[in-house]
Amino acid sequence: MATMSSPGIGSNLDVKSIVSQLVAIEKKPLEKLKLQAAATQTKISTFGQIKSMVSSLQDAVGKLTSVTGWNGVTASSSDNAFVTSSAIGGTQPTSFNVEVQSLAKAQSSYSAALLPVGGAVGAGTLRLELGKWAGAVFTPGSGTPLDITVSATDKVADIASKINGANAGVTATILSDASGERLLLRGKNTGVDAGYRLSVTADDDTNPADALGLSRVVVGSTTNQNATDAAATINGIPVTSSTNTFANKVAGVTFTAVQETKAPVVVTITKDNSAVQKNIEAFVKAYNDVNGILNEATKYDAATKTGGLLQGDTTALALQSALRAAVQSVTTSSSVFTRLSDIGVGVLRGGNLEINGAKLSTALENTDQLRAMFSNTAAGSAEGIAVRFKNLTTRLLASDGFFSSKDSTLKQTLDSNSRDQTQLNEKVSRVEAALNRRYTALDGQLGKLSSLNSYLSQQITQWNKNTS
Repeated sequence: MATMSSPGIGSNLDVKSIVSQLVAIEKKPLEKLKLQAAATQTKISTFGQIKSMVSSLQDAVGKLTSVTGWNGVTASSSDNAFVTSSAIGGTQPTSFNVEVQSLAKAQSSYSAALLPVGGAVGAGTLRLELGKWAGAVFTPGSGTPLDITVSATDKVADIASKINGANAGVTATILSDASGERLLLRGKNTGVDAGYRLSVTADDDTNPADALGLSRVVVGSTTNQNATDAAATINGIPVTSSTNTFANKVAGVTFTAVQETKAPVVVTITKDNSAVQKNIEAFVKAYNDVNGILNEATKYDAATKTGGLLQGDTTALALQSALRAAVQSVTTSSSVFTRLSDIGVGVLRGGNLEINGAKLSTALENTDQLRAMFSNTAAGSAEGIAVRFKNLTTRLLASDGFFSSKDSTLKQTLDSNSRDQTQLNEKVSRVEAALNRRYTALDGQLGKLSSLNSYLSQQITQWNKNTS
């Protein structure tokens, strides 16, 4: 905006103050536009919160429509000190005996003592291969062998560092004792297929099989632990695993051997209705969260005569009505339970849901009918209540759904408001510039008149003196 640098020069007229007050009048509509923009931005944020809560509601009802949500099971072991267990949803209730004969082990070995301690070993090439030992016979696996180039100045520690740096499935460390230095190797994985072989493919002394030069690292080495599978029996039937975890030997069940057993350990799989109860409780909470924020945003306080941010917003009221209609709907998918109140989920004043624990516990004893009431996918009146909610929330959250359209509309309103503010500011700038020009000119004219008035006063005074 244009400003006066030195107003009132030609007169006592306060041009700056006059222009400032007139500009303030012109800018009055800007305050309203800024308040409207702030309200619109708050609405965008509020609808974003509601969208997030509706997304959480969709996740909650999704668990009540999924197969695994209704097939919760609990796996237990008669002695977790020896065997632990778990099972996936849908696993059939059962029990079986587990006996652990041996745990899975990784191969480990050590070289002969090397002297001098800290001295160079000798130049050449070591080869590290992963595979399987059968007695004294080694069968390489499908992986690419690791060739390790050893220089004439490399020490045992340098060889260990190169093995570790290659990340080849074997770890290396150094043991120093009175006899000298030893290279200790250990496989990173357990199981018979995770064995390894370290060999010399090139030695500067031209004999990779002697105990001189680089060959010393391999010749005379000792394997103190072979790579083995874990071995167990299930109801007397032998099973093995490359790790101590036995997955799906019994369909849907995983058990882990902790130590060798002295007596059979019983693993039991039972149905778990607590998971269903938790899912229903999560649904109620998610619905109440959405209903609560909508109630707060659309309320009218008669005492203070103030409305919520979305009070009178037809789209917010329509959303609230759609959700309440879904929660109060009736389904024919179950012959026992037709509405939420039948299982102890009642509607309170204000629309929130409340669970009657005793009634829900009774309903959980009939999970087949409870499941039908929630998750039946048939169309029309036989559609499950959770399925209705999921379909509703999917439509609301779609890229062309309620929230996307509402967000687009509010952002368009915000953009329009921004343009109006820009146009108003430009108009105010023009008005201010014009006022400055006019009042500056007026100030000049008044200054001239003041000077003329002073001159005339002086002349009249002089005339009066001359005639007296």
